[in-house]
This record gives sequence, C-alpha cells and structure tokens, in this order.
Amino acid sequence: MTTQNGKIRLATAWLGGCSGCHMSFLDLNEKLIDLAGRAELVYSPIADAKVFPANVDVTLVEGAVANVDHEELAHQIRANSRIVVSFGDCAVTGNVTSLRNRLGVDDLLTAVYREGPGQAPRGGEADRVMPRLLPRVLPLHQVVRVDAFLPGCPPDPERIWAAVSALLDGRPVELEPKLRTFGA
Repeated sequence: MTTQNGKIRLATAWLGGCSGCHMSFLDLNEKLIDLAGRAELVYSPIADAKVFPANVDVTLVEGAVANVDHEELAHQIRANSRIVVSFGDCAVTGNVTSLRNRLGVDDLLTAVYREGPGQAPRGGEADRVMPRLLPRVLPLHQVVRVDAFLPGCPPDPERIWAAVSALLDGRPVELEPKLRTFGA
C-alpha cells in the first residue's frame, strides 16, 4: 500500500487527549525531513484533513476513546489502515483522559455545568455540536484491534523515531525500556 512515488502512506489521529504526542512528533525536527522522503502524510490534525482516507499503511492514534466521534473515527482508522499504533499513554491505557471514569457521565456533567457555569446542553442542536460522551473512557485497544503500542506521556522523539522508522522499514517495533533519572 504505497503511493505511486513509492512512499508509505502515513496517518496520525488525535482522539481524547492533550495533543502532547503530536507535539513530541513535531520534535523529531530534522528527522521530519527524512520522514517526508519516505512517507506521505495522508491524514493528521497537523495536515487538517477532514476525511480519513482508504489504504493507509501506518496510523499513529493519540488519545483515548471518550465520545461517539472518537469511537467512529477509531473504527474508520482500523478499517482503512494496515497497521494501527496506540500512540502515547492515553491511547495505550486511557491515562489522564480516563480519570473521569471515577464519575458517571451524568455526575461529570453535573459537576461541570450545574455546579459550574450552568446547565449541560442536551438534545437537538447540542447533540450535533458536542458529541455524546461514552459511559467510560477506553484505551484504543478496547475499541479496535491495535498492532503496536508506543507508550509515554508523551513518548519522547527518539522513541517515536525508533517506532516509526521500524514500521517504515517493515521491521518489528522493539523499544528499549526508558529509564528516567530524577534530579539530574
């Protein structure tokens, strides 16, 4: 599934999260030039594409599945991608996005709207503007089959490059454990 110019078709997607994984992706710096020589970015919040395309080779999915729009996009991604990668801790585990799971959706909306600035908008136009929240925030692999996991909050650029370059080369993704030192 490569383009006519022999490049891999690469996509990135952003579900429920903070966009930190995409920011870390942009921190690839000069490696982005190498990546552009080997891959065509066919969908991404960076590229502002509106419709997920068919025949994608590799898709990096950032964020957890928190609402019906995320769920629909996750299924579109899986149906149209050869390899789907959970990109970052929110996609891998639910991470910060899933903190709302301790509350029910109604309790969450009550805390935000009734105890906050006003009533939660519901029904009619509000349902078309604001996607309905799922009862629980889910990591990506609980919604669709995932082929690889790239943990980190966010993953550092070196790990992203190790994973992406392995996928582009057709090699298995093998990430070394990241040891963190504090106070250094």
